[in-house]
Amino acid sequence: MFTILVLAPGDADLAALGSRHPSVEILGAHDVEDALEKLARNRRIDAVLLLNADAGAAAEILEEDPGAPPLFAPGISAAIPGLRSLGPGRPAELVERLVGVLAAES
Repeated sequence: MFTILVLAPGDADLAALGSRHPSVEILGAHDVEDALEKLARNRRIDAVLLLNADAGAAAEILEEDPGAPPLFAPGISAAIPGLRSLGPGRPAELVERLVGVLAAES
């Protein structure tokens, strides 16, 4: 079972993202403060997916929680430290790729 925290704009439909994988739990956060709160309360989170690829959000998460799980984002520059790229794609595709990465690394 993988637990993925998805940081996405308020209008994103996060409920459907984990529907393809019965062994994936998706937790949603609409801003950095919400994400940090969920990270503090849930140590079972395996990865954080930043759908808006915000370098500022990644930096804030890593600063506030140095032990945070790995951070991923779509189509980003490798110049953002601590943030791994999943390449471009729709949210469901990104979750698919992320599950593949987590499975390969576990």
